[in-house]
Amino acid sequence: MALEIAQFIGRSDNFCVLVHDPASGATAAIDAPDSDAIAKVLESRGWRLTHILVTHKHLDHIEGIPALKEAYSAEVIGPAASAAETGLYDRTVSEGDRFTFGGTPVEVIGTPGHTLDHVTYYLPEEKLAFAGDTIFAMGCGRVIEGTPEMMWASLLKLRALPPDTTVYCGHEYTLANARFAATVDPSNTEVSERLREVERLRENGEVTLPTTIAREIATNPFLRADSPLVMAAVDMNGADPAAVFAEIRRRKDRF
Repeated sequence: MALEIAQFIGRSDNFCVLVHDPASGATAAIDAPDSDAIAKVLESRGWRLTHILVTHKHLDHIEGIPALKEAYSAEVIGPAASAAETGLYDRTVSEGDRFTFGGTPVEVIGTPGHTLDHVTYYLPEEKLAFAGDTIFAMGCGRVIEGTPEMMWASLLKLRALPPDTTVYCGHEYTLANARFAATVDPSNTEVSERLREVERLRENGEVTLPTTIAREIATNPFLRADSPLVMAAVDMNGADPAAVFAEIRRRKDRF
């Protein structure tokens, strides 16, 4: 039986995501940005929270954990690299670890760059990836603790997932990302088409996620740093893709 997923906004622009396994009754929150919003949806669905899967340590992703833990006694699984700093995890995971949620295998992909502890949860049988702030629709997280080279390597790991993998991300940033993408990949007609689509969705108050690996390969400039079209657009023909990525990220930081 397929997993059921509820995605909804918490805080101002964070996405809260709940994953429910009907067969076992297990329900996981991907991060915990807003405990009240999560509890409200759990109640409306008749689900009981059993797990919280943490992608990284930033407050807007973990702030709701104490309240949810107290209310539901959920098991908190988080990256080993931030376990001591947060003091919130019951179990820790790192690159290459595997566990099961309900009856579904989960693989842990280390995706540092935005933070050093960042992980992505990949469910190969369901073709799902929960990527936190490593990748956004048409964008990626700021490189705060890591290096551009580290972030580029993390993005390549996600780019290598099957194209039909559905990707859930941490924030609704797509409109700003799409407008920026048009400046560094101007000859890409798929970018301009997606920009128009995103503008329509946001004008109607609709969300732009989830996305897929295929869509991001086609339209996300941060995944396209090794594309000759993008290299030419930023005047870096033949450059190291990691350096091109760094330049694109620098431009986005100032956009």
